[in-house]
Amino acid sequence: MTSAAGVHQGGKFIVVEGGDGSGKSTQARPLADRLRDAGHETVLTREPGGTASGAALRQVLLEGSLDARAEALLMAADRAQHVTEVIGPALARGAWVVSDRFVPSSLVYQGVGRALGVDAVEALSDFATAGISPDLVLVLDISDDVSKVRRASEDPDRFERESEEFHARVREAYRSLAAQRGWVVVDGNLEVDVVADKIWSVACERLEP
Repeated sequence: MTSAAGVHQGGKFIVVEGGDGSGKSTQARPLADRLRDAGHETVLTREPGGTASGAALRQVLLEGSLDARAEALLMAADRAQHVTEVIGPALARGAWVVSDRFVPSSLVYQGVGRALGVDAVEALSDFATAGISPDLVLVLDISDDVSKVRRASEDPDRFERESEEFHARVREAYRSLAAQRGWVVVDGNLEVDVVADKIWSVACERLEP
């Protein structure tokens, strides 16, 4: 995908990705804070659930019983509304956007994890995003053992309850697609502050905030 012409107008779009337990939600916030400290209006958001209607879709996606195709379609619906209400307007006014998940999650989780095919899911996502794509995708990569420990919670969602084989397939898909698509892989096994510093270093190198 390519960025829609004229959309960004000085703003940049960063996506923080990774499998369950990778720490992406933990890392998205300090990245947004550092961008604000650097003088940028910054919008921190997430998928699914970055809009009011998306919050309702998130509930279904994380707790409902869904066919894989229905899951992919609901993710795309959430993304279309997210782009329309949040991401597109922010970029148009020159703000920076940091999103916890975007299209790469669908390529990995539905395209590979659910075996729907990366090309099919990408076509659906292209329709949903209307041409908007990230300037930088950061993938937090962790080991199988670290993932298992971090996902051990009292109230896991539908994705977190998936098998170890599913989660291993997701992590490998991130690594493989990152190599093909220029996503930047960051070691998420390290201490939180160390990972945050590495992410900021990459953002400074690639986007010069």
